Amino acid sequence: MSPALTFAFGMVLLCLFGWYFATEIPGRKRWLGLVLTVFLVAFCIEQLTPIDKRIRLGLDLQGGTSFLIRLVRENPDDVVSRDLLDRAVEVIRKRVDAGGIGEPDIAPQGDDRILVQIPGLDNEQMNLTKEQLQRVAKLEFAIVQPNSDTILSQIEAGTAIMPPGYIVKPYTPDSDKPDETFRYLVKRNADFGGDHVSKAFAYFDQSGWGVSLEFDSEGARRFDNLAAANRGNQLAILLDGEILSAPTLTESQYGGRAVITGNFQEKEARDLASSLENPLRVPVQIEETRSVSPTLGLDSIRSGVLAGLSGLVLVIVAVLLYYRTAGIVAIVGLLVNILLLLGMMAMFGFVLTLPGIAGIILTIGMAIDANVLIYERLREEMAAGKSLPVALNGAYDKAFSAIFDANLTTLITAVILFLGATGSVKGFAVTLTLGIIASMFSALLVTRTIFRWLVEKGHLRKLSMVDIIPKKHFNFLGQRRMALIASCVLIGGSLLIFGLRGERNFGIDFRGGDLVVVDSQTPVTVEEARVSARQVGQGEAVIQMETEGTTKMLTIRSAEGTGAGIVDQLEKDFPDRGIVVQSEDTVGARIGMEFARRALLALAFGMIGILIYVTIRFEFSFALGAVIAVLHDVVITIGLFSLFGGELSLVMVGAILTIAGYSINDTIVVFDRIREALKSGTGGSVQNLMNNAINETLGRTILTGGTTVISVLCLYIFGGAVLKDFAFAILAGILVGTYSSIFVAAPIVLWWSRVRGKSIRREVLETETMRRTSSGAA
Repeated sequence: MSPALTFAFGMVLLCLFGWYFATEIPGRKRWLGLVLTVFLVAFCIEQLTPIDKRIRLGLDLQGGTSFLIRLVRENPDDVVSRDLLDRAVEVIRKRVDAGGIGEPDIAPQGDDRILVQIPGLDNEQMNLTKEQLQRVAKLEFAIVQPNSDTILSQIEAGTAIMPPGYIVKPYTPDSDKPDETFRYLVKRNADFGGDHVSKAFAYFDQSGWGVSLEFDSEGARRFDNLAAANRGNQLAILLDGEILSAPTLTESQYGGRAVITGNFQEKEARDLASSLENPLRVPVQIEETRSVSPTLGLDSIRSGVLAGLSGLVLVIVAVLLYYRTAGIVAIVGLLVNILLLLGMMAMFGFVLTLPGIAGIILTIGMAIDANVLIYERLREEMAAGKSLPVALNGAYDKAFSAIFDANLTTLITAVILFLGATGSVKGFAVTLTLGIIASMFSALLVTRTIFRWLVEKGHLRKLSMVDIIPKKHFNFLGQRRMALIASCVLIGGSLLIFGLRGERNFGIDFRGGDLVVVDSQTPVTVEEARVSARQVGQGEAVIQMETEGTTKMLTIRSAEGTGAGIVDQLEKDFPDRGIVVQSEDTVGARIGMEFARRALLALAFGMIGILIYVTIRFEFSFALGAVIAVLHDVVITIGLFSLFGGELSLVMVGAILTIAGYSINDTIVVFDRIREALKSGTGGSVQNLMNNAINETLGRTILTGGTTVISVLCLYIFGGAVLKDFAFAILAGILVGTYSSIFVAAPIVLWWSRVRGKSIRREVLETETMRRTSSGAA
């Protein structure tokens, strides 16, 4: 579908959405819901067709192309500093994966090289990638000598000499007209460097494509000083020594902004902006280009797919058995949810990896939560003796606030992660965002539309559901002191264990390790090498088959000091294969300091965003409880993972972020019911009202946790060694998150309100009164 058609389609959908929410006529709402669902499903099918070309697979599933890049030193005796190498890694990561969804594998190798592996490139993409990788993008600003033409003519006539400190530079304003080339006298030493460029982006206006620059505070000051001293003169903007543009400085103050024009095509403008924002400080040279096999063996891929399908089938069966007819509606909504998610991934060019598949399966388990919230409300409405149409309307209306707040708090975290993080963390944020949008649409609109058609056409007159959740009333808050002691012990123990293990907590993705290239007379397959690696305790080693021409070699990346042991085991297991070590080297961390710093900073800002939003929607006491519960869950999960000998990796970063999202989602649902109880005007102490609210959501908590556990257990049992650690961390996070939403978050709300000496019930009622007053005034 062309961009124009996509835009037009999007505008039609936007109008339909607005009409759907604006109208109160049941028949019209029913038809609009149906049209919206059909249109979106059709759009996603179009985006997915053909699926093998629209959904790109990651390195772990299909392999890709490997580039070995060397940083070129002007003097061979110069040493490339570690900071320069790490900076180059981050620059290359941003260039080849600007959106954070391409899933490249990038790591320093040795003292002056970088290994870049990118999934699924065709010949054209490979050539474009080579250009991106090798562009240095040294940006400079140099004043042009006034009256250059006159002076150059005098020099050629022998009546003048070259002004000292200047050099002749050619300039072609229009690449389509190479004959129209001018010559300028430009300062040999640039007046101002581009190292202070903080942001560069392509734009389009009536003059065509251009590039806009923004400088940091020091750069803005220096650029304005240059403009003030040379107002009316031309300024040459040079990239790698060539003039891109030579505008006239018409102002003396530019406020930290500049524009580059030059009759660019769209691709040229975007590539230039990317290079300027992420310039390499030294030239680079591509030493080797090879095709690489998947990082996972076929056995791991098969087991991962089996785990995903098993989890999906079991969740579907559980929902159907428990909710019966309503379960069928939920499954239809779930299938639409999956289709929407895959369609949006195809539209945004998302690269699907095996952990990504695991994340989708986990999203499926969590997406059931919205349906469970609605159906448990429906059960309460029907128990109150209401007719099915009235009960359905009441269930959706009452469940909406919990679904909206729970998903929006998670969405806030996802958006901040996307804006602030880099690499795979940004990719996780995109997946999480798309999953939230798809699940909210399918749960709130698709299933409700189906129920409207079934009820209003007389096909559904009553609903029956299984009810096996115990109705016993538990005094959860009465155990808060014991829970507090238990949580403190678990947090302290987690920090202690993590501290004692030290560097052993971090895998090759964080620490780097050995890189061994093995050749053999009779090839050793990836699966065979993986078996040998497991025998020496290196089951997490990354093993690939690399192809260069007709030559095939086995590359093994493993923890530091273990490469030789794996080779020895290979020679022992396959003595007749003629195994020869071609090279041994060190490979740096895939997760650099910049990557880790930005991920942690983004997560911290995400917690602040949650604190602000929950304070606005609830009260500060609730916000404090939510944030502490998230931190509690993450710390204890990492501690349990460390206790059982796990190593943190890129996949585990995704697992920890998923746990944070699950924790806040679970906590907000409980808080929503507590707030409802406090607003109801029901008598009794605040503690009793909160206890009642927690007990009322207990069925939903057990069901949602149960379906998610089913999905993750399948990953743990059938997913193989690669996904076992991921699944273990998620399982631990689900259990700890369920515990914290009851025994940590709610008690903190009660405790903080008492510390402040103001009733939480009074605060909630005052806020509700203010909201109604402002709504009435509006």
